[in-house]
Amino acid sequence: MLKEKYEEEIKSKLMNELSYSNPMEVPGIEKVVVNMGISEREDPGIIDGAVENLMTITGQNPVVTRARKSIADFDIRRGVPVGCKVTLRRERAYEFVNKLFNLALPSIRDFRGLSPDSFDGRGNYSLGIDEQLVFPEITFDDVRRVQGMDITIVTSAETDREGYYLLKELGSPFRE
Repeated sequence: MLKEKYEEEIKSKLMNELSYSNPMEVPGIEKVVVNMGISEREDPGIIDGAVENLMTITGQNPVVTRARKSIADFDIRRGVPVGCKVTLRRERAYEFVNKLFNLALPSIRDFRGLSPDSFDGRGNYSLGIDEQLVFPEITFDDVRRVQGMDITIVTSAETDREGYYLLKELGSPFRE
């Protein structure tokens, strides 16, 4: 759906807007990484709930991330689960971005748009969401604990300007 729209309409529009001579220069989405960190380790079911919610949202099995080293101040031991993440590529990445921009973000209360300053200098965009309930697949009964998530959209753009134009054409609700 969004991938087809990108190939048919958006790619040629970006080619004119950014004055590329070759269609292979036009930036696209390479991958989307969705990460949920777990702050409470007393309840072993929290990680299971996070994995289940992330699988429901993305349609792909998450990988459980574990602590690389022990940190005594945070009561974290090496190898203990500290979160889960999913990497979406190709059509799944475009469909997730479509759902994020058109369903999830507009349903956030008092949402005024995404900050155009959250690019990393190489055309990749990162944002955080406070709760997983903004996605239509998740109901309040499915949630063991309300958690936030970090979403990183990795593009093939070389500059923030190119990444901004790409995400703007894909439907990103940037604030002015």
